[in-house]
Amino acid sequence: MGTYYPREYMNSGLMILRQAEHYLRDDWRLGLARAFVYGALGNILFNLRVYVSRGKHLSEYISAIEEILGYLNEAGSPAELMALEGRAREVYYSAFDVITENPEFRFEGRSRRPPANRMNALISFGNSLLYVTALSEIYRTHLDPRIGYLHETNERSFSLNLDLAEIFKPLVVDRVIFSLINRREIGPEDFREELGGIYLKERGLKRFIEAYEERLSRTVMHKKLGRKVSYRRLIRLECYKLYRHFLGEELYFPYVRTR
Repeated sequence: MGTYYPREYMNSGLMILRQAEHYLRDDWRLGLARAFVYGALGNILFNLRVYVSRGKHLSEYISAIEEILGYLNEAGSPAELMALEGRAREVYYSAFDVITENPEFRFEGRSRRPPANRMNALISFGNSLLYVTALSEIYRTHLDPRIGYLHETNERSFSLNLDLAEIFKPLVVDRVIFSLINRREIGPEDFREELGGIYLKERGLKRFIEAYEERLSRTVMHKKLGRKVSYRRLIRLECYKLYRHFLGEELYFPYVRTR
């Protein structure tokens, strides 16, 4: 329904200038935008390979996305990168029916406002939660969430959180969706039709949020740190990597899970 907007006590004048500089320099902005899309597609491929190891027939989807991944270096603008990512996600979303094998949650194409079916309702709600989570983690650093690189910095309030969310949607939101459906923890009775769209009922919302928070708390091994960290912590670490990139200390490379 909304978010709390904290006082900007963490904001740094120097960091705002550096972020703006990286936005205004077309080549610098393009490099960051490409990194966000690379991270998104890399984690999409990770998800698909996980389900291949569980017996799902997804090789054609993997090949199609790997082909799109090969075009990233040829993109000459963030808009072209967004188009490539859109093509990859279209392929990826079409694989959802293979992963879930549940006719009551058929994908049938992406629809947002309003979501046209149950699967789209889950995707839209999960993505909205992740946007808020990413924004919350940005607030805990010196970064300014209003300056994004893949998503256009314009009249919208925030865009950097949208950039970061692209990387973690497959690892957090999509895995929550697969788990809830495959374990039969959410069903048609948890949805309602309203104003021409499909939305979660209160019980469905509660189940999704519980699973989402559990996923954020789940830990994975971080090779560089040599210890396990939660997905929520990974999002914060991604902010710190951007911070070092803007200061010229370390070139930004997105988090891509490999195992």
